[in-house]
Amino acid sequence: MAELQLTFWGTRGSLPCSGTQYLRYGGNTCCVELRHDGHTLIFDAGSGIRGLGERLAHDSAGQIDLMLSHYHFDHICGLPFFAPFFHSGNDVRLWAGQSAEWPNVSDMLDGFMKPPFFPITPSAFRAHLGFHNFLAGDELTLAWGAQVRTAPLIHPQGATGYRVEIADKSICYVTDTEMAKDGKPTKAMIDLVMGADLLILDTMFTDAELNSCQGWGHSSWRQGIDLADAADVKTLYLFHHHPLHDDTAMDRIAADAAETRPGTMVAREGETIIL
Repeated sequence: MAELQLTFWGTRGSLPCSGTQYLRYGGNTCCVELRHDGHTLIFDAGSGIRGLGERLAHDSAGQIDLMLSHYHFDHICGLPFFAPFFHSGNDVRLWAGQSAEWPNVSDMLDGFMKPPFFPITPSAFRAHLGFHNFLAGDELTLAWGAQVRTAPLIHPQGATGYRVEIADKSICYVTDTEMAKDGKPTKAMIDLVMGADLLILDTMFTDAELNSCQGWGHSSWRQGIDLADAADVKTLYLFHHHPLHDDTAMDRIAADAAETRPGTMVAREGETIIL
């Protein structure tokens, strides 16, 4: 059986960070690549997708599925810099959850990439682009056989969580989200990640920070552990790191989280996992 490979190309939330104090965990915003048997599935198009795009362009990318959690800037800012868009031999399928507040994914791209916000429009792309809109909660099947379940998340203007089933493994990508008003995960969230082999979760805040950030649409790492425990998740990866959490702060979070739930990991930009 072909191996399943996951790589973090961007782990940061809100905006990119640079400097020597961000070397261990990275400064690019959200982008995660999942590869299986020659197929590429990407979650989110934050600034981290630029580096991934350069590698895919070098490797002759072919067919790519790109799934967006939502359209906030830190999750789409890398789209104009994604090299495979500019090569005619590529087939890129963009997926996004639809809601009353969000345009469809094609309209989002047209609205985002135009003057005065950006000097070129999507008409400059040479790849074949396919646009797929769905409702959060739908179940999807990718052309190469991967099964994808989705669920609505608690975030301003909404967001979509994903669960991918492939090669007898389950990988969940759940960002951006906060918990319910009582601080606990929703039933939909628990159902989505139940028994997952790997959960990548928005854990932007510490509990102390969370108190002053209610309604911002993000969770704390302790809430993430509570969700992982409630859903019997095998491995939890903390993700969407706060831009003010430098390597020293992230080291402290990593140690505290691993002590609270042994095996808990903190996502690091450039890290590759074989499942």
